[in-house]
Amino acid sequence: MLTSVRSLGAASIFALSTLAAMPAVAQDEEEDDIGVEVSANVAITSDYKFRGVSLSDGDIAVQGGVDVGLPAGFYIGTWASSIDEDTVGYGHTELDIYGGWAAEFGNISTDVGVIMYIYPNAGAGDFDYVEVYGSVGAALGPVEATLGVAYAPEQDSLGGTDNFYIYTDLSAGLPGTPVSVFAHAGYTDGFLTFTDDGEALDYAIGVEAALGSVVSVSAAFVGVEGDVLIDPDGTFTDDSVVLTLSASF
Repeated sequence: MLTSVRSLGAASIFALSTLAAMPAVAQDEEEDDIGVEVSANVAITSDYKFRGVSLSDGDIAVQGGVDVGLPAGFYIGTWASSIDEDTVGYGHTELDIYGGWAAEFGNISTDVGVIMYIYPNAGAGDFDYVEVYGSVGAALGPVEATLGVAYAPEQDSLGGTDNFYIYTDLSAGLPGTPVSVFAHAGYTDGFLTFTDDGEALDYAIGVEAALGSVVSVSAAFVGVEGDVLIDPDGTFTDDSVVLTLSASF
């Protein structure tokens, strides 16, 4: 996607949940003629963290997605991850479906779209919700910076309230190496904070290395701070190192 929409959240901060821009696969002549590009990604991560909070309860998660680039910068895609079956009743699977528009203007990149988070085997009640998102990025040599926002309007699955998220990402490739370093900080205000006062701050810092043109590995320290987070003695909100092995095609 261009850069994964999952960077909206956590250690999918880039790709911890996942990290990495996904190159398009080689297209046949018919796809080239209509301007369609298809890419896919798979990953295994030691902990699926969404905006600093573990949705796999500190356990390994398997993830993957498919993106379709359309003419004029539009795109659609889907992404899924295993999650902890007992995490707030969400069930054992998260499925995301999204679409948007992305463009580059010199060294400036933009991305706007809408994403739906679906929990197909959740327990009784409303859990699926929709967010709109937007970001602007700038590249200066090996350094890239992104500022983004995501807003989930009032809906039943959010307890009749809304949620606002703002974040910034920084990354830089180390010249002459396949290694890059990255940092992330995000602020959440609303239902999705898992806090009593509705506010939380998440952060991450890490390193990624490309192992050829398809496979990459990353390690990041990921944390979240807030007032009386749920399960304060458990793994949902523990600071931890997240390891990810991913491949994109």
